[in-house]
Amino acid sequence: MKFLVIEDEPNLQKLIGYFLRKEEHVVEEAMTMAEAKQKVGNFEYDCIILDLNLPDGNGLNLISYIKEDHPQTGLIIVSARDSIEDRILGLDKGADDYLIKPFNVSELNARINAVIRRKQNIVDEILVFGDFFFHISERRISVHGVDLDLTKKEYDILIYMVRNKNRVVTKDSLAEYLWGDYMDDNDSFDFLYAHLKNLRKKLAKVNVDNYLTTIYGVGYKFSIPS
Repeated sequence: MKFLVIEDEPNLQKLIGYFLRKEEHVVEEAMTMAEAKQKVGNFEYDCIILDLNLPDGNGLNLISYIKEDHPQTGLIIVSARDSIEDRILGLDKGADDYLIKPFNVSELNARINAVIRRKQNIVDEILVFGDFFFHISERRISVHGVDLDLTKKEYDILIYMVRNKNRVVTKDSLAEYLWGDYMDDNDSFDFLYAHLKNLRKKLAKVNVDNYLTTIYGVGYKFSIPS
């Protein structure tokens, strides 16, 4: 399995990484929110270990960002914050478990195994919209029984559009969803247009490109064609 450890204490990060690698898992690390966002935006993880006290912000703010794109990724908070309010807030935001520092790595391993077991027992959530079948836990979209060969960003665009179906989505909101804090780059919209152009070509091959329409001067709309 693949793990991301978001922890700014070098010794603890090293300890968790060593233990997980000894269990033959693939482990990547991040020490800041910015680094974590970049990794989560580019890669898939089976489970994320998240510290709350990061040098560039509160780790709680990462939870919604992670869960929106990766709802099936396990997420365990490890924190010295031991108040019941902090634990409730972390779990309400979408964390699967909350472990208070200091802890034994064997207890962390038991919590990880419990989270993974729960995730594996979840039945695949399927969203159906017209000719589209969105297999959420598998990050797969099919049309007429054929899987679409999509890049990560193309998949993300369609997921965002179907969750906002029949509404006009502005290009700003779509760019913010896809790139988050990095959307301020001057060429963000150029990248967005390029992804949309490639996505439309793939939808045209299965005759469903008319679901995605451009509302000129405003944004885009995903709806069943009349």
